[in-house]
Amino acid sequence: MHELGAMWEVVRIVENVVREQNLTQVESIVLQIGEMASVIPYYVEQCYPAAVNGTLLENTRLNIEILPANGCCRQCHKVFHVTEEYVRCPFCQSFSWELSGGREFMIKEIVAY
Repeated sequence: MHELGAMWEVVRIVENVVREQNLTQVESIVLQIGEMASVIPYYVEQCYPAAVNGTLLENTRLNIEILPANGCCRQCHKVFHVTEEYVRCPFCQSFSWELSGGREFMIKEIVAY
């Protein structure tokens, strides 16, 4: 499960921010995860307690926002919501499109004081 490794990296980054900004308490962390990201939100939530155990973030809350996967057609230039079943543009039926969003995995917000 690579989600645990990803969460250890998030903890490391957030702890560095806390130290650099001289913060004393982190209330919550907001992560944005794309629908087609290589990490699965459910597993991120499940391994979060293990990742923060014994760290400055032990009592923080994790919030996850799911970002939609969007494709942009190279033929008609329309943007559409992508699911794993898509092989063509739903507007013009072209096979020529690219994923323009939905693979993100990032820290959106650190709520601290």
